[in-house]
Amino acid sequence: MYALVEYKGKQFKAEKGVILQMDKLDLEKGAALDIDTVILVNNDGNISIGAPYVKGASVKVVVEDTFKDKKVIVYKYKSKKDYHRTIGHRQQYTNVRVEDIVTA
Repeated sequence: MYALVEYKGKQFKAEKGVILQMDKLDLEKGAALDIDTVILVNNDGNISIGAPYVKGASVKVVVEDTFKDKKVIVYKYKSKKDYHRTIGHRQQYTNVRVEDIVTA
């Protein structure tokens, strides 16, 4: 059984016990979250497709930890103008573990 969910403008495939990497959530470790924007549910071949979301379906997740991804270096340069800038960025993510998929 799996479900496709939409959260913060991105779509994720959620299966029970799987860890998903989402953009940073302002929740503490161990906090529960209920995502009700379920687009599709596949329950052993019985597929429910929402328009836009499946009514009564939700995915329960638990926050595992928050971390930073590896650094991305952005280098700006203009030839013959003595202009160069180096900027680094580390995106923050949160790992969440799928506890349960509830269907209608």
